[in-house]
Amino acid sequence: MEIKDNEFQRQFETTLDDGTTLSVEYSLQERKIFLTRINTPEGFEDDDSVSEFIKAILDTAEERRLRVVPVHPKTAAFFKKNPGYKELLPPGIRI
Repeated sequence: MEIKDNEFQRQFETTLDDGTTLSVEYSLQERKIFLTRINTPEGFEDDDSVSEFIKAILDTAEERRLRVVPVHPKTAAFFKKNPGYKELLPPGIRI
């Protein structure tokens, strides 16, 4: 999955094969990235695509050596389902 970091709007964006656009808004502070909101079209129910999108974002954060703070409930749920990514959480944050 190809993602685009739109730094002006502070969001990661991707377009699925069917033309659906997904985005995750973020806030960058020091060496931490706060995932604040997931934008999906109304009625969008493909959780697998959202999970793949979050995985791609987390891989990008790992490359940039950033810690990830999941603010949105869907991102927090992703960390619960995928304990392999918990190493990206900053010290003191438990999910």
